[in-house]
Amino acid sequence: MTFQLCCASKTTSPHHQLLNDLREILGEARDFNVLHQVRGVLYFADEHFFQCLEGEQLVILRLLEKLYKDPRHHQIKLFRALQVERGHFSQWSMKYVRRNSKIQQFFEHKGFLRFQPLNLDKQDIPNLLKLLYEIE
Repeated sequence: MTFQLCCASKTTSPHHQLLNDLREILGEARDFNVLHQVRGVLYFADEHFFQCLEGEQLVILRLLEKLYKDPRHHQIKLFRALQVERGHFSQWSMKYVRRNSKIQQFFEHKGFLRFQPLNLDKQDIPNLLKLLYEIE
């Protein structure tokens, strides 16, 4: 069993700072995750983040606390925090998925014109995770 936490947030960064902040977030996540055996995925588009983290429960909950204190994120929405039989992202310390047409189609099918993960419901998350796992 592994603990899985999925959440979304909105960036607070001005447009000119986004690329630098995204690099920092990914670098920090990958360094921490390797040291603490955390795996996961991050998707960013249209000023919103979606991430799913998998690992030891106390470590993941500590990361969530860190996220709430991170000034680069606000409007944080927690979708799921639960034990799963096996994780989706065991191959990646932090998989980063670039803007992708399959994700765009997923959101269009839900009635959104752009990536708006804060508007999803908990029942949408398994299908989104499946897409994020399958995208190269």
